[in-house]
Formats: sequence, C-alpha cells, structure tokens
Amino acid sequence: MEDVFRVRRVYDDADPADRDGPRVLVDRLWPRGISRERAAVDDWFKDVAPSAELRSWYHRDTSRYEEFAARYRKELDDPGHRPVVEALLSLAAAGERPVTLVTAVKDVEHSHLPTLLRRLGQVRRPGTR
Repeated sequence: MEDVFRVRRVYDDADPADRDGPRVLVDRLWPRGISRERAAVDDWFKDVAPSAELRSWYHRDTSRYEEFAARYRKELDDPGHRPVVEALLSLAAAGERPVTLVTAVKDVEHSHLPTLLRRLGQVRRPGTR
C-alpha cells in the first residue's frame, strides 16, 4: 500500500513539515528512554504487535525470522486482532497523508513491520470494494 503507510523509528524526530500524518506506535512495549512528548505519537496500538510470547521466542534466536513471520501472520489472522487492523485501515482511509507506523526496533526489515504492512495491504480498506 504505497503512500498509505510508512514506517519511522521513534528515536528519529517527527517530520517537521508534518508529512507524517497520524503517528501510531505499533510496538507492545513503550520505547526505552523516550518521553511521550518526544515520541510524538497520536496513538499506541500495542495489540497489533506480536504477543509477548512470540516476541520473546524470536529474540532468543533471530535466525528464525521466517518462522516468526509465519507465527505473527497467524496472530494477525486471529479475530482478536481484526479491530486494531481495521482501526489502522480506517486511519489511512480518513486522511490525505500516510499513516506513520512508529517503532523502536533497530532492524525494521527483520521485525514485525514487514508482515504487518503486508497484512494491511491484503485487508480491504474501509469504503472500498
């Protein structure tokens, strides 16, 4: 979903030109050493992040990325995650600027974000056919 969602690290400054659109923290834990003011997030959707159990399992051995991504996809398919995925899609549909998914992870490419972005691209946006 090009230009609908983008990812930024919470440790980077918010876009001064306000091109970020709504900023949503998508990590289960609040980032260390970051105040709410500095984070400049509009909302925190911690329930869209991988479960604590899955996160802990993956961090013990990060070479298991493909298995992690598959397990996270299963979590996202769970009906309990549907409302938060729909909330992200509603934010995207409501605005003219992209929704910025904010995270504290260092290695975004091998985190939950690529899987989440793919899921957001597969789920029909509200108001579309």
